[in-house]
Amino acid sequence: MASSSEEIIVRALHTLQGNGLDVYAFFINGPDVMRVADITRLERDQADNLKGFQRPEIRSHVKGIAEYLLQGDVLFPNAIILALSPAVKFAASRGTKPTGDQGLAQSGTLTIPLFKEGERVAWIVDGQQRSLALSQIGSRTIPVPVIGFVSDSLEIQREQFILVNKAKPLPPRLINELLPETRSVLFPRELSLRKLPAEICSLLNRDKTSPFHQLIKRVSDKGSFSGAVVTDSAVITMIKNSINNPLGALAPYKGGPRDSADVESMYRILQTYWTAVRDVFKDAWGKDPRHSRLMHSAGIEAMGVLMDRIYARMSGPNEDLKAVKVELEKVAPVCRWTSGQWDSLGLAWNEIQSTPKDIKKLQDVLVRAYASSAKT
Repeated sequence: MASSSEEIIVRALHTLQGNGLDVYAFFINGPDVMRVADITRLERDQADNLKGFQRPEIRSHVKGIAEYLLQGDVLFPNAIILALSPAVKFAASRGTKPTGDQGLAQSGTLTIPLFKEGERVAWIVDGQQRSLALSQIGSRTIPVPVIGFVSDSLEIQREQFILVNKAKPLPPRLINELLPETRSVLFPRELSLRKLPAEICSLLNRDKTSPFHQLIKRVSDKGSFSGAVVTDSAVITMIKNSINNPLGALAPYKGGPRDSADVESMYRILQTYWTAVRDVFKDAWGKDPRHSRLMHSAGIEAMGVLMDRIYARMSGPNEDLKAVKVELEKVAPVCRWTSGQWDSLGLAWNEIQSTPKDIKKLQDVLVRAYASSAKT
């Protein structure tokens, strides 16, 4: 239990939002933010469970804010958003309500216990760069506005982190990795549409029977030693394109306003098709994109378009691996994933880039080769 010297007491306004969540608005001295709150970095534990949600510190950004704060009397009205644990205590003020008060909030004092790093009672949801900068200004007093909601649920914290940062330049790959770990039905349509492909991508990477098992790069990956070679954004784009294309292999299973998506059928198609790709192009599978354009985002997206064409000529998700491999063998002779030159493109194998123009050229070559094989 924190003693009186191990706590910060501030005047605060209290209200309720959502499903009865306590929300507080208060001011705190800038350097104290990092005394009450931890930053939960996005990473994975040894069991591959996703932890945290915050992106890495941007040192140049933090330095710039700190330099601004040290200039003198500065205006700093931007609120920091914290998730607070139930360990904080609120005591309402006594007295009559002012005339005309709408009763939306109640004034009082909020007591925030202080603990060591890693055990603090708050987590920064929005404003980590500002908070880090504020911790570097020494003993200066700068009242900083804070909005805090009481929840130690990592899922709720992630939801708020995504929603708060949606309009900011948050890396798309960071959102893509967090989306499968949330269950909010309140996301805007744009994020909801991104959630299903991100979930399937995550499953492809985790499933030991998947051809993509541990081959997909994620934002949370740490260190240079990793067998991951394919960016998650490439796989997600491939899945999304197939779902959104009315003639796509995954489109029949995306569901509608009243029906949920048939994820099992989608996953079966992807697992069968890409296992066939791995088997047909053994020499190109699992290599760094610098050594194999099959594992390059251009190759993944182009082969995804070919998947749609192949399954358009087949009966559906129950097609076996052998049948898909027979179809892929029809385009194998024109493919130059690791050496040589794409004859119809006039490009060396490693000149294919992740540009819309090159991806379109590559998919056209594959589709034309497949269409020609059907005529012979």
